Amino acid sequence: MQFTTKIPVQKSNFPIDYDSKILLLGSCFAENMGGKFQYFKFQATTNPFGIIFNVVSLEKLIRRTVENITFTENDIFFHNELWHCYEVHSELSNPNKEKFLSNLNSILESTHKQISSLTHCIITLGTSWIYRNIKTNEIVANCHKVPQKEFTKELLSINQTEESLQNIVSLIHAVNPNCKFIFTVSPVRHIKDGFAENTLSKSHLIAAIHSVFNQNFSTSLELTTNQNQKNHNLSPITHHPSPITYFPAYEIMMDELRDYRFYAEDMLHPNQTAIDYIWMGFFENYISESVFGLMNDICSIQKGLQHRPFNPNTESHQKFLKNLKRKMTTIEKKLPFISFEN
Repeated sequence: MQFTTKIPVQKSNFPIDYDSKILLLGSCFAENMGGKFQYFKFQATTNPFGIIFNVVSLEKLIRRTVENITFTENDIFFHNELWHCYEVHSELSNPNKEKFLSNLNSILESTHKQISSLTHCIITLGTSWIYRNIKTNEIVANCHKVPQKEFTKELLSINQTEESLQNIVSLIHAVNPNCKFIFTVSPVRHIKDGFAENTLSKSHLIAAIHSVFNQNFSTSLELTTNQNQKNHNLSPITHHPSPITYFPAYEIMMDELRDYRFYAEDMLHPNQTAIDYIWMGFFENYISESVFGLMNDICSIQKGLQHRPFNPNTESHQKFLKNLKRKMTTIEKKLPFISFEN
């Protein structure tokens, strides 16, 4: 007997392994997924410019990064004793103007270099609701507690969202045509916008993502057909899988985990059990089976590092530490980019 509706997740044609270079962008759920990649020591970077909820702001940052458009004094402002930038999250704000600009441009430079070698870009969209600065008419990524009277609130249309997603893919493919994209919608409910409004927002995101996916799937199918016609079907058929896939994190939360016991205390965010469950759906379908054993070894080490003994000076604990250190050294020699000190 089955007590939940299982969401089918398609196996990735481009599975992630320890050679993969991953960039996660978007909402706070991107942070949850990024935490898992960090725990298992993959080569992954999460939200270098902080949490970004809407796709237009993501597109603007990616365009700035790809085209290497540096931040200047015109892009920042002073409010509540801190320097802010409407394009990035408040966690980057700084009381020192020069340090703030230097840090923004340092992140810009490192992300610019990273994009050229990416294998996977995972984008998690949070909401279709955006805030537009009345003075500049620009959509902002974060209001930085500036009075609401300085903004108008709008709902991005499906077409607007779709256009930004296509632009993101095009921008990154212009410098890195081999990058694969995984789109997903955050399972976090933005109830501050309203219950019906949250549903409308998520539906716009899902419709736009699937439209982009279908367009890229059609292009991949056309490439396969043209190649087969060119070869007069004399050579084996070569399929061109779409570089874009959709991982149904939102659907898993809404259907498989349809119970408030899977929510945090605010009843809006998934709790750790839900995050772990959704990660398992991703892990089973997007991670290469060839690294499952290594991930298990790393998990064992991580648990060992978190262990807090009652009697640390005992011989048995010292033996435990020595064995743990040996395991760490073995993996660090095999994969030099891995360090268990961070």
